[in-house]
Amino acid sequence: MDASATAKHIRITPRKARQVIDLIRGKMVGDARSILAFTPLHAARIVKKVLDSAVANAEQKKLGDIDSLKVAKAYVSPGVAMKRMRASAMGRGSMIKKRTSHITLVLSA
Repeated sequence: MDASATAKHIRITPRKARQVIDLIRGKMVGDARSILAFTPLHAARIVKKVLDSAVANAEQKKLGDIDSLKVAKAYVSPGVAMKRMRASAMGRGSMIKKRTSHITLVLSA
């Protein structure tokens, strides 16, 4: 049995979120929490919330001891990009894409 949690439309670029996800993929839940607690990146706080949600889902499903859970899958998908215009030279406008992410964590016993 697996327990998963997904956070959608998070206002952080997928590239920055993947830096943090790569740190915890394949680790035990206790180790992943301590890594995220001491990682200074902004994405670490977001991923920690998703990890806590996945742990709560595992408790709800009664998957067993929380300390024996492992981060089986962790990935970041790109979400929709908010498009904004910025004034550019010679009366033109240039496009700014404010990217979003979908963060998914799957825990297994």
